[in-house]
Amino acid sequence: MKITDVEVISFRMPTSSQGTKWGYGEVAAEHDGVQSITRISTDSGAIGYSTGGVHSYFYGATSAEVESVIKPMLIGQDPWDRELLWNWMAQHRGISEGLLGNIDSALWDLAGRIAGVSVAKLLGRARTKVKAYGSTAPNLGGPDVYADLARACKERGYQAFKVHAYIFMDPKTMTPTPGKPASPREDVEICEAVRDAVGPDMTLMHDPWGVYSYQEAVYVGRELERLGFYFYEHPMDERRTEPYRRLCQELDIPVCSPELTDGMHYSRAEWLLQKASDIGRIDVNFGGITACKKAVDMYESFGVPCEMHVGGHGNMAILGATTEETCEFFERGLLYPGVDYDVPPLYLNTPCDPMDEQGFVHLPDGPGLGFDFNWDYINDNRLSGLDVSGDESEVGAGTKQVLP
Repeated sequence: MKITDVEVISFRMPTSSQGTKWGYGEVAAEHDGVQSITRISTDSGAIGYSTGGVHSYFYGATSAEVESVIKPMLIGQDPWDRELLWNWMAQHRGISEGLLGNIDSALWDLAGRIAGVSVAKLLGRARTKVKAYGSTAPNLGGPDVYADLARACKERGYQAFKVHAYIFMDPKTMTPTPGKPASPREDVEICEAVRDAVGPDMTLMHDPWGVYSYQEAVYVGRELERLGFYFYEHPMDERRTEPYRRLCQELDIPVCSPELTDGMHYSRAEWLLQKASDIGRIDVNFGGITACKKAVDMYESFGVPCEMHVGGHGNMAILGATTEETCEFFERGLLYPGVDYDVPPLYLNTPCDPMDEQGFVHLPDGPGLGFDFNWDYINDNRLSGLDVSGDESEVGAGTKQVLP
């Protein structure tokens, strides 16, 4: 079997997120964004998919980069040689970790379809469901807004809830700022309101997305310990590991990082050796399913947990192939008040992360990564190229945004 084509299918997708000059997203009037599907074809007729664009976090490949660096490397190669192809792409200076993750996910999807099983089964399935936490969008308003959302999530069945409070936002005027100064005291007020709203038993986390100084991170960490929070994610700039090492020594609450650091499993190994975090963090945007599996296996061997960053089909495959001891939660969100997160996006017929009333997300059972594409919507909103079609064997993963 040989790879015969790699292409990008682009289509319109409504979004209410827009970039800012500070490099993060904020809510705006709904407008058209671009969603994409990467499709890898073979001479046997088997096809693999991954996705990217405005709908979620993961990297969306472009036709230009696929034509310039991916097709020359992959055309004519055996798609089963994933480790070989992963190493070729990982060593290529023109291929980012996000693009690598996109292509690697499509290759895993292709393999799962050929085998007729989920990617989690190919990896060696350990479970079929995983605990979810409701992960808020940032800058939703004051403490009451977060408290009401936390209560709603608890009523929906979530066992855990994570706060993104004031990120690049002035809490008094609710106008954008470039991140400094941060708002640690106001963030703590939100965390206090959430704890009061849900009681002492619900698992809570806080992610300030790297905006604190070391002194602010210590202050907030101690307040989170007082409130009984479970972990403390990405409190400071991750380009500096020494403050993280000192913070882990200073606090009892586990510090979860690196969230956004490049370097895939290689950089995570350095963080682990430096004891710069207590819980690891990665997602398929950092080298794909192949790199994530290498990372979680490394963490498991050291007895250190590793939480998968954000949702998505690729991350779900990793969760399905690991135990709760290593990867405990599925991040479900980002959640906004009044938005029904159980409704699938327009280009999918079914959500990737159906959650039951006990707060467990049920993992896709394949084939491949488990995508159920709405080809009618995709074709009606194509930006270029011919219409495409799929059957029940055709499914794919991932996307990219700048919110935490």
